[in-house]
Formats: sequence, structure tokens, C-alpha cells
Amino acid sequence: MALMSPNDAMFMLPESREQPMHVGSLQLFDLPEGAGSDFLQDAYRSSVEVDVAPLFRRRAYRSPLTFGQWAWRDDEEVDLEHHVRHSALPEPGRVRELLALTSRLHGSLLDRKRPLWEAHLIEGLEGNRFAVYSKLHHALMDGVSATRLTQLSLSTDPASTGGSMPWGADVPLPEPPIPGLSDLPRLALHSVRDTAGLLPRVVKMASDGLRTQATALPMQAPRTILNVSITGSRRIAAESWPISRIRAVGKKADATINDVVLAMCSGALREYLQELDALPDNPLIAMVPVSLRTEETAGVSNAVGTILCNLGTDIAHPGARLIAVRSSMLAGKAALKGLNQAQVSAISAAIMSPLLMNSVLGLHKISRPAYNLVISNVPGSRETLYLNGARLSGFYPLSIPSDGQALNITVNSYDGQLHFGLVGCRRSVPRLQRLLAHLEESLQGLEQAVS
Repeated sequence: MALMSPNDAMFMLPESREQPMHVGSLQLFDLPEGAGSDFLQDAYRSSVEVDVAPLFRRRAYRSPLTFGQWAWRDDEEVDLEHHVRHSALPEPGRVRELLALTSRLHGSLLDRKRPLWEAHLIEGLEGNRFAVYSKLHHALMDGVSATRLTQLSLSTDPASTGGSMPWGADVPLPEPPIPGLSDLPRLALHSVRDTAGLLPRVVKMASDGLRTQATALPMQAPRTILNVSITGSRRIAAESWPISRIRAVGKKADATINDVVLAMCSGALREYLQELDALPDNPLIAMVPVSLRTEETAGVSNAVGTILCNLGTDIAHPGARLIAVRSSMLAGKAALKGLNQAQVSAISAAIMSPLLMNSVLGLHKISRPAYNLVISNVPGSRETLYLNGARLSGFYPLSIPSDGQALNITVNSYDGQLHFGLVGCRRSVPRLQRLLAHLEESLQGLEQAVS
């Protein structure tokens, strides 16, 4: 038995039926040339006959022995046929049917009496393709770790047939040390030391945010139709764009790829809310996760901080909106510059605390939201990856809407494409698919603005 880190345990506390706290991905594969009808059946059979890696044996646990703290303990009898499922789409096997199935799977809770993960191998997809949907509890790993794990389990060689599933014990993913009960005094002392001097920096951030619009602060976000109570039912939308288009805009505007992604989302959200006659006068604020991964935290678990970004949705011109987004991200990064990881984590925890408060007290019903939605960009492989000769053609990340933030947008870069995964509460976010069309329109507007 080993204690969860505070970063990991933070994702256990707010979970409810309405708010599952797992991250996932939808992966599309092209069947190898000449593959028989039993390709996926064989892949499933081999995936439930592997030795399970220690990470995928971890089960969440707490008791008086842990002083009420969440801890991990190993499950010695992992039932792989429970965790790994083989499914088939109803005809005609369009992406529409795939997204409908994935939406249902993403809305169900993981069983806390078992290790906190599932994988679904899905056949019957048109175009001689199949899909893999997987989900893991955010306490187990963050999106960066999950993406890296997938990359390590696949091959860059299309002729390779010895691939392993991510939960296989032969996937060489390093794991960081997990603290035990005897480490509590030392960790508490380090926490006090690392966060010393943080108050003046927080005061400066608040002062800068009040003087300028560039630095976004918690509780500045306007109330919108996205900031409501949610149900446990999900709707998913997914689409891909060439990185070359986004990079070209960024190069001309002296902006990063992530700045352009945020500006794409800003323009899409502006048009979407205008369609619904629900665009607020004040700009939307996005919470943007940033990786804190170092050599010491190169393994799994969670190593993520947060920046609040002014999306400039009150600005009509795409170019001016991109400038507002870029300025806000620069201000957010400058505020974190020079802080160590523990200090950034402390600030990030304060930004994310409304997630817990909303779940426990329902404060989103009476107060302004700390932010309107989460927009995350996860770097992936630049090389084409294969599973026993099947080419990975799409890699769509799927994350967590929360009570008070009914929409999440996560982006993954892979093989020259940016893959957008949109997850919304089925009841609270109407016509989610419309956002995909608005993302394309928004990118076209940015291209015209910088040309």
C-alpha cells in the first residue's frame, strides 16, 4: 500500500455519477492490407493473455490505516476480460455510430473496486477500419502520460507484429516513486519550504490582472450556458486539421501553435454562442493545463499546472482575437516564470479548487465561474504508429466536463495532424457537432487575417 500524491488524490475527491473523473482517447486504425475478418478477434485474445503491468494493477483505497487519505494497493487478481472488451458497431458502421457508442462509454463510471481503467476494441467501422476506445482515471495518470503510454505500446514499423497493449508488463514506462506513510513528515516540511514566498507572487498576479486584461484571474469569467450543472450523459465530437495550417498562421502572427489553437476555439465558441443568442459581453476565460514534467517526473501520474487565458470572445476580428489570446498566454507564463514545481502546483490547485467546491457545495449555481471551460493541447508522436501492422490514423483525446464547466476541448498532435476531441454534457451543450464547423470557419478567418 502506498499513499497517492496530493496531485493524484485531487482527482478522486470530486468524482460523482454526474462527474466521472477519467480521461480517455478514441483511436482509429486502418486494417493492414490482406487482414482477415479475425484480425481484431486475435488482437483481443492476445490482449487478455498478457502479464499486467504494475501501474494497471493499482486500485484506489482508503481506510483508518491511511488516516483517511487516498492510497494505492495492488490487485493481485486483475480480471482482464472485465477491463478489456470486444465490441461491434451497428450497421452501417459510420463514424456517427462510433461516436454515439463512445459517448455512452465515456459517460459511465469506472469501478472503484477494481483497477481504474478500461479498453474497448471496436470492429465494424466503415472504410476497412477499427477503433480502440480507452479510459483511465485521472488519478492514475494525466493526458500527457496516457499519450506517452500509447506511443510506447505501438511501433513505428508497419511490418512489426509483436506489439503489446498499454497494460502489458513489457511496455517500458518509468514510474515515479510513490510516498509511503513514513514520508509524510518530510513531504510536509518540503511543502512548507517550497511554498514560502509564494504570497507576494500571488499578490502581484492579482494586481497585474486588475490593471490589465492580459492576465486572467479566477472568478473573472462571465456566466454562460456552459457554466451549469451537468448530468452523467456525454456527447462527443471529433475532427482533425493539418498542423501545417495552424503553424503557418502562428509563424505569420509570431504566435505559438497553442496560441492559434486557442484562437480557433475562441472564434468557434463566439459563433456557437451567437447562434444560440447566448454570447456574453465579457470574454470567456479558458483554463489551459501546462505540463510540469521534468526528468524526475518523467513517468506516469500527474505533473500538470494551469494558466487562465482570456479568449477574447468579445472581439469580432480574428486577428485581434489572436493578439488578445497570445498576450494573455504570455502574461500567464510570465506569472509562473521562476517558480518551482511545488509553487506552480500550489497556484494551479488554487485555480482548480472550484472543481472540488462546485462538486461539494454547488457554488457554481450562485457565483461566477472561475473559468468557462478547459482547453488542453497534448503533444503526441510526430511519426506514424502501427499496431501489428494496422496504421493509427486518428488519435482523439477525450477529457472531463465538470459541474459548472459543461464543455471540454482537448487537442492531440499526431503524425502531422491536430486531432480535436470535444466532450460535452449531453443535456447542457446543445448541437455540439456545430462546433466542428465553427472551428474550420475560425481557422479560415485566422488565415485570412494574417495573409
